[in-house]
Amino acid sequence: MATLVYTQFVFLLLFQSSVWGFPVRQTPQESPTCGYKSCHATKPGMLNVHLVPHTHDDVGWLKTVDQYFYGDRNDIQHAGVQYILDSVVDQLLKNPDRRFIYVETAFFYRWWKRQTDDMQNTVKQLVNEGRLEFVNGGWCMSDEATTHYSAVVDQMTMGLRFLNDTFGHCGRPRVAWHIDPFGHAREHASMFAQMGYDGFFFGRLDYQDRSRRMAAREQEMLWRASESLTPPMADLFTGILPNGYNPPEGFCWDQSCDDPPIRDDPDLEDYNVDDVVTRFLSIAHTQALVYKTNHIIMTMGSDFQYENANLWYKNLDKLIHYVNQQQSNGSKVNVLYSTPSCYLQELHRTNLTWPLKGDDFFPYADSAHDFWTGYFTSRPALKRYERISNSYLQTCNQLEVLGGPISRKGPFGAGDSETMKKAMAVAQHHDAVSGTEKQHVANDYARRLANGWAHCQVLVSNTLSSLSGSSAPRVYCEHLNISVCPLTETSKKFSVNVYNPLARPVSWPVRLPVNGTAYSISDANGKAVDSQVVPVSQATAAVRRGRGYAVNELLFQVQAPPLGYSTYSVSLLQNGAPSPQASPLPRAPKAVQNKFLRVTFDPETGLLSSLSNLETQQTVKLSQNFYWYNASDGKNSESIQMSGAYIFRPNTSTPFIISKTAKIETLQNSVVQEVRQWFSPWVSQVVRLYTDSRALELEWTVGPVPIGDDLGKEVISRLDSSINSSGVFYTDSNGREMLQRRKDYRPTWNLRQSEPIAGNYYPINSRAYIKDDKDQLTVVTDRSQGGGSIQDGSLEIMLHRRLLYDDVRGVGEPLNETSDIYPEGLVVRGRLLLSLSPPATAADTHRPLAQEVVLQPLITFTDGELHPNTRLEFSGLQAVLPPAVHLLTVSQWDQDSVLLRLEHQYQASESKEHSQPVSVNLQKLFSTLDVLGVSEMNLSANQWKDEMTRLDWKAESGEKPLPKREGDPSMWEVNLKPMEIRTFLLRVRQRVNHQPPFQNEPITNQHCSINQPIPVA
Repeated sequence: MATLVYTQFVFLLLFQSSVWGFPVRQTPQESPTCGYKSCHATKPGMLNVHLVPHTHDDVGWLKTVDQYFYGDRNDIQHAGVQYILDSVVDQLLKNPDRRFIYVETAFFYRWWKRQTDDMQNTVKQLVNEGRLEFVNGGWCMSDEATTHYSAVVDQMTMGLRFLNDTFGHCGRPRVAWHIDPFGHAREHASMFAQMGYDGFFFGRLDYQDRSRRMAAREQEMLWRASESLTPPMADLFTGILPNGYNPPEGFCWDQSCDDPPIRDDPDLEDYNVDDVVTRFLSIAHTQALVYKTNHIIMTMGSDFQYENANLWYKNLDKLIHYVNQQQSNGSKVNVLYSTPSCYLQELHRTNLTWPLKGDDFFPYADSAHDFWTGYFTSRPALKRYERISNSYLQTCNQLEVLGGPISRKGPFGAGDSETMKKAMAVAQHHDAVSGTEKQHVANDYARRLANGWAHCQVLVSNTLSSLSGSSAPRVYCEHLNISVCPLTETSKKFSVNVYNPLARPVSWPVRLPVNGTAYSISDANGKAVDSQVVPVSQATAAVRRGRGYAVNELLFQVQAPPLGYSTYSVSLLQNGAPSPQASPLPRAPKAVQNKFLRVTFDPETGLLSSLSNLETQQTVKLSQNFYWYNASDGKNSESIQMSGAYIFRPNTSTPFIISKTAKIETLQNSVVQEVRQWFSPWVSQVVRLYTDSRALELEWTVGPVPIGDDLGKEVISRLDSSINSSGVFYTDSNGREMLQRRKDYRPTWNLRQSEPIAGNYYPINSRAYIKDDKDQLTVVTDRSQGGGSIQDGSLEIMLHRRLLYDDVRGVGEPLNETSDIYPEGLVVRGRLLLSLSPPATAADTHRPLAQEVVLQPLITFTDGELHPNTRLEFSGLQAVLPPAVHLLTVSQWDQDSVLLRLEHQYQASESKEHSQPVSVNLQKLFSTLDVLGVSEMNLSANQWKDEMTRLDWKAESGEKPLPKREGDPSMWEVNLKPMEIRTFLLRVRQRVNHQPPFQNEPITNQHCSINQPIPVA
C-alpha cells in the first residue's frame, strides 16, 4: 500500500500549481465514448470486414514537409495535406457511422493551429465520439532500421504530448501503425509496448515470410521484443495488413485512382452493384482464408488520399449498404466502418492463443532479387548529421534544465529547444534519415537541423554564460572533423569549454586546427596538459576545399565531469616551422601500442595485420581494406532490378579491391599514434590509437566516388580476422539490444537465398560484432550503416553509395549525391571504433563506448583571456551515476517540471559486473535543482504509469504468467533492471548559486545489494 500513498502524495505535489502538459486522469463519469467504446457492433457467426479509411502522409519524400502540407509543387506529386484534413472533417460530419484515422502529428499540428475555435471544437467532438481516431501518434512514422532509440522516443513523446494536451484521453492512440517502413526492428516493438500500445500493425515484410505466414494463418502474432525485460513488458500483439496499406484491387475511389465508382441506378445502362458486391465478397472470402479469425481488416486509402473525401465516403457508404443487404439472401459477410483499435478489440475478444515471434523483420525483400538493404547506408552524410544533431539536442535539453529561465532569455538573446526538437522529430521519418528521399528534400531536412541547432546555440550560450559567470561570446566550430575553425586558426589565446552530456566523467581527444607550432594548455585547476602539434594530413587539406587554412592540428586529451563542463586555456607559444619530430615518417611502423592495445602492420602492404588486448593477453590476426561492389544496372538475365536508394543489388558476389597496398605516413607522440593510409585519390584512412584509449579508431574518408566508367559503386570497409565466427555475427537493434544474425538463415522460415550479399546485410545502428569462444571483435559506428559477415571471421560495413539508376520504388532519381562544395561527388568522412575483448566482458567496453559516440561532448570556444572569476568547471549532478545507468532524457517539461528518463544500459547476462539491478536516488541527483515531487509515467510520457493498462494476449507456448515487479526501496529511490527505462516527471525548484561538491566516485548505499553503488550527495 506504500506505493499508493506515494503516488497520491507526489501527484498532489505536481498538480498544486495547475501545470499543463500532463495526462488527464479520467473518471468513469466523464469518460467520452471514444476508443474501444466507440466501435460499431460486429456480428458473431459472420465474417466481419473492418474497413479502415486512412491516408498515408509522408513527412517529406518526393516533396518537402512544407510542400506536402500546402499542396505545393504538384508537378512532382499531387498531394496537399491541409486539403485532406479539411475534406475528411467535412465528410465525417455528414454521417456519424463514418470513421477516419490519422497518423502524422507533424501535419495535424500545423493544420490544427490554423483552425478557428468553432472548427477546433467540432474536431474535438469527432475525436470524443471516436469518429476521428489517432493511431501511432508520433510526430512522424519513424524509420525502423536507421533510427536511434533515443530519437524515436523523443519524436513519439512530442507527437503524443500534443494529442494529449489537445484532446486528453480520447487523443491517445491505442495502436501503433507502421504501414510503410521497409522492415521492422524488435526494439521498436519493445518501445511501443512500453509506451502502452495494445497492438501494432504494419504493411511490409519479406515475400517468403509472408507466403509462409499466409499458408499457416500466422499473419497475426505476439512479438516478444526483449530478452531482458520480464514478459509482458515488451510483448506486443502484431498484425500484418493484407495489402500493404492499399485498398483491395478494384476498390480505390480516390481522385488519384481509376477504379469505377459504384453506379447504383438500375435504370442506367452501366449499373454495376451486383458486380461490385460479387467481387468484394470474393476478395473478403479469399482474405479470410489466410487469417485466423472471423474478423479481417481492409485499408481503404493510400498515399496522400482523401483530398476529395466525398469520392471515398460516398462509395464506401454504398459498398457497406449493398454488401450487408445480401445478408437477407443468406450472405455471412458483415461490412462496417472501423479503425485498427476496433479491429484489435475484436481479435482480443476471440480469446485465442497466438504464435510467438522473438527475432525481427530484417532484411526485407519484396522479390527474389530485390532486397531493401541499400537504405541502411544511403546518404551517409545526412545519417551522420542526424546522429550528431541528436547529441546536440540532448545537450540543449540538459542545459535548458540546468540553466533555468535564463537559458531561454539571456545575455545572448532568445533561445529555444523546440525548433531543434521538431527538426529532429521530422528527421526520424522513414524517408528522411533512411536516405530514401529526393535530393532537394534531403537538403531541406539538413537545413531544418541546422536551423534547430542555431536556436539551441543561443540557449546553450545563455546557460554556459550563467553557469560560468562569463559573458564572453561563445564560438561554435562545426567542422572540426575536417580541421576548420576560424577562431583557433587565428587566435593567440583562447579557451575551450567541453560539455559532457553523459552521467559519468569522460575523457575525450580534442584536435584543433592551428597555425602555430607550440602551445601551452592548462586545465580548470591550472595544471599543465600534455599537447602535441602535428601537420594537417593531405587528405584533410583536400577535403576542406578552401574552407580553412590551418597547416597544423593541436592535439590534447580533455576530461569533463558528468552533465557538466570543464574549461581549458590555450596559449600560443611559437610560430614558424614545425619541429622535425612532428613530421610524419613515410613508412609503416611494425606496431603501435598503448597500455591497453597493440596493433601491428604488414610492412609490405601497409595494412593492419593483428590486434592485441594487452590487459587480457589476447591477440587476433586482423586485416582491413576497402572494396566496392558494382551496382546492378538492371541488365541481368535473372532480374532487371537495379541498385538504388532502397535496394542493394551487386552485380557479383566478389567486391573489387581498391588497392592491395596503402601509401603510409606515421606519426607517433605522447598523445596519439597514427598511421595515415592512402589507397587511391578517393579513399584514405587514419588508423589512430590515443594514449588512454581501449579502442582503435579507423577514420575513413571516401569520395568523390568515381563514375567515369559508368559503374555505380557501393563502397565497403572489410575486416578479416582469425576469429572462428561460424557464420554468425551480431548487430544492435536501434542502438539497444543485440540480435544474432546467421548467414543465409532466418529464424522463422526456411530461407531460399537468392542474393548472397544483399540478402545477408542487416542494419547496424551503433555496433556489430563477431566472436568465438575466446575473442570478440566489436565495431562501434558513428552513424547507421549496413553490414554483414559474408565469410567466417569477416565483418564488412558499407560506407558510401553512388548509383546511376533509380531502383523503381518511387523516389524517381538515382542516388548520386553532389553539392556546391563537391560538384564531382560527395565526400564522406567517419569513424569506426574497434575493441577486442573476451566475450564475457565485451559489453563492459562497447556499451559505454557506443554511448560516448552517440552523446559526444560539445566543444565551444571563447577568444582571449577569461575573467579571473570565471567558473571553470561544473557538474549538474551531485555524484556520478552507476556505470549501468544511462541518463537518457533530461528535458524541461513546463515551468516547474522536468522530464527524466533513467535507463539500465546492459542486457541481462551480458555483463557479470553490470547486468545487475541498480538503484538511483532521485532527490540526490541534480546539483542545481531541488526535487520536490515525482510521478512515474510510461515511456512516451503520455500516461501515468499506475494507470497504464494494456490488453493481455496469450501465446501458443502456454507459459504461466510471471510474478509482478518488486517495488522500489523507498519513495525517492528507484530500481532499474537490465534494459529497463523508467520515465519520471519531477517537480523541481532551481537552487540559487549553490552546488554541493561533486563526487567522482559512486557511493554504496545500505539499501542496495552488496557493492551496488548509487549517487549520494
